[in-house]
Amino acid sequence: MKTVEQLVAEARTKIEEWDVARLRATPEAVIVDIRDVRERAKGYIPGSVHAPRGMLEFWWDPTSPYHREVFAGPGPFVLHCAMGWRSALAAATLTDMGFEVAHLDGGMEAWVEAEAPVEIPAPKTDAPQG
Repeated sequence: MKTVEQLVAEARTKIEEWDVARLRATPEAVIVDIRDVRERAKGYIPGSVHAPRGMLEFWWDPTSPYHREVFAGPGPFVLHCAMGWRSALAAATLTDMGFEVAHLDGGMEAWVEAEAPVEIPAPKTDAPQG
């Protein structure tokens, strides 16, 4: 049996890791937020593309009926999650599939800690307008 920590450590040996400074210095990078919608609703990196972890491989694969064109374009692509564990695993999977991706070491926590900009979505309301 392998632990999650072991899986993440193995993934990190075969992927490229970016820090916040490098990501901020690379405006052409496509930042891919793989967190779930509840996490993203609390704040996200401005300009990031949302691709929930459960759909990532399907959206990335050009042969999949679920493919999203944003993932066919030029990168670099940098995945992130909350702490960098899920994004490390996801980057390793996409790398195994033959795609060039990196991940943000430390994830959203590192981004916030570096006092980088965060966008907070407007709260949704079910109340009638008028």
